[in-house]
Amino acid sequence: MSEITHPTIKDGWFREISNMWPGQAMTLKVNQVLHHEKSKYQDVLIFESSDHGTVLVLDNVIQCTERDEFAYQEMITHLAMNSHPDPKSVLVIGGGDGGVLREVVKHSTVETAILCDIDESVIRLSKKYLPGMSIGFQHPNVSTHIGDGFKFLADKKNEFDVIITDSSDPEGPAESLFQKPYFELLYGALKEGGVITTQGSENQWLHLSLITDLKKSCKEVFPTVEYAYTTIPTYPSGQIGFMVCSKDKDRDVTTPVRSWDTQEEDKLCRYYNKEIHKASFVLPTFARKALR
Repeated sequence: MSEITHPTIKDGWFREISNMWPGQAMTLKVNQVLHHEKSKYQDVLIFESSDHGTVLVLDNVIQCTERDEFAYQEMITHLAMNSHPDPKSVLVIGGGDGGVLREVVKHSTVETAILCDIDESVIRLSKKYLPGMSIGFQHPNVSTHIGDGFKFLADKKNEFDVIITDSSDPEGPAESLFQKPYFELLYGALKEGGVITTQGSENQWLHLSLITDLKKSCKEVFPTVEYAYTTIPTYPSGQIGFMVCSKDKDRDVTTPVRSWDTQEEDKLCRYYNKEIHKASFVLPTFARKALR
């Protein structure tokens, strides 16, 4: 059987080079390529790295590594879940690797959790190569829908307490998930007092104008909109952000309305805690000024 090759891998190193982060690149040492295919929607690469475990790459951009994925999955999930007093029905748009689902079902309040992802290959391959993330698919309260998030939301009215959009970057298949019509669909699909989080246009160092535009679009739809961020080494500049929005104009999403006790928090989470929930909304001066 011939060795699997990929144009992003040269001399044993994977290289992530993109116009979205000009003048810099992310490189990881590759032990072996585990899988490569072109799905209906994107290029899917999975490799075993020397120090970051298994790595999932979509359209030449790192989506997750086993070493640091929890910093993203926990924050995009629990910032929303713990900003809702009683989240019973949850929808995840994207997130085919299963990481967000894994975090959602840690909340004992959840009665139904639906994942809608357009690309079945991401789900199928994550179940095979990323068992630590895809374990959420096995939960009895979870169901999966393969299809377009826009279309799935079109006839949903007042159905969900929390909706989490775990999309790829705002170029390519996920571009529409960063625009006002999408947020209007999210708003309509939420119950009163509902909360959303969405991947917030990369990070403050590289994409402040994108983040500003995204916040503006959200503010045109939701009365409560805040921007938070997490640190994660294998994303560009080691940081990624989230928009956290609520239909409740009086909801303070920067402070959890529910929380685990310290012992349970330590058992369930490796990154998220009630203090970092609040701290993640505290921005450096240059970003705070731009987003004011």
